[in-house]
Amino acid sequence: MTEKKGISLALEDWKILISDDWKSLAIALYMVLVGYGVLVGIPVISTAWVTKLGFTEVDVGRVAGMDLGGLAAGSVLTAWIIQRVNRRILVFIGIMIAVVANGLCIRYVDYETVLWLRFLSGFGSGIYTSVAVAVFGMSIRPALAYNLMLFSFAFSQALEMQVLPQLSMNGIYWAFIICFLITIPFLGWLQSHPKSRNIDQSQHATEKKNPAIKFVPWVCLFAIFLTYINIGSYWTYIELAALDADTNEYLVGRTLVWASFASLTGCFIATLLSNRFGLLRPLVIALITMATGVGLLSFGITEPKFLMSVITFNLLWIFTDVYQMGSLANFDHGGHYSAYLPAAQGLGQIVGPNIAASILSYNLGYESVFIMCWSAAMLAMIIYWLLYRFLRATNSELADAS
Repeated sequence: MTEKKGISLALEDWKILISDDWKSLAIALYMVLVGYGVLVGIPVISTAWVTKLGFTEVDVGRVAGMDLGGLAAGSVLTAWIIQRVNRRILVFIGIMIAVVANGLCIRYVDYETVLWLRFLSGFGSGIYTSVAVAVFGMSIRPALAYNLMLFSFAFSQALEMQVLPQLSMNGIYWAFIICFLITIPFLGWLQSHPKSRNIDQSQHATEKKNPAIKFVPWVCLFAIFLTYINIGSYWTYIELAALDADTNEYLVGRTLVWASFASLTGCFIATLLSNRFGLLRPLVIALITMATGVGLLSFGITEPKFLMSVITFNLLWIFTDVYQMGSLANFDHGGHYSAYLPAAQGLGQIVGPNIAASILSYNLGYESVFIMCWSAAMLAMIIYWLLYRFLRATNSELADAS
């Protein structure tokens, strides 16, 4: 695997990436931002479920978990069939499921019905999003394509934090419906079936020499799952936890908006550092730091600690995503595993909020929720550290690849 270093390669790689198939990349980028809309906006949406629909904090964890669990289920199904089914048909089916489910949420507002409708919405979104992520994974420069996706993701995060609080509950659902439907006129921009890519023969040789390398993508996906247990729990409950601690409501809202811009900084720093120190070493350090920021709230929430925790979390959320997706791309020769990314993230998002909801149902408090978040981040860190040690012993080039 040839490793290029320095910022000077960026322009060349961007030209190669964009010239490859800019229409597919453009519509896939839009689809990723729409498909992950609930994930990004979950603090605001969770608060809306409480204040506008009267759900309890435990209810919110269950509903958020079902929504993002549906995302995972739809992604797993898509990953199994994406090589055999027309992608445009898959996306259209995903759109229709998500639109119908969101539309029914406007009509039915009781907890039990909303619970299953959010799962259905997530399922459609999972199909839709998984196709988009697979487009990035199959691009000629997958790691760079993921960076583009995450830069845009950071912008959309800030936009959602600004716009969604201004909408009613039905307004939020309508926003998602419209965004999904906008995709339909541009379905022709997607390739109906993936391009075939020539796989580096040296990588095949590496796998034959050390068969254990074949399991590395699954290890990466499991670590992503653990990371998103932390992210899902923290991001679902951070606003509710802060308000429960009598933190100034205006400060909470403004912090969530402006901290979203920290994600851009984190993404930019990750892009620069990856060419200097590889992917795995900075990822280990980032997860330790993220765990520290999250764990800070396990000792109680004050305004200074809230500010420090949220900014650290947002700075490192996209930062860790850049490194995790880039690491997976180094071992994902044909883009097959990339289709599982939303599944790994979604499973973490269903497990995390549901564990948090169970903790709250036993009246253990938000402090215990943040201890759980810290634990998940630290477990992910340990996995990446062990993976780095394994690769250093078996293939140092892959261990320090960027």
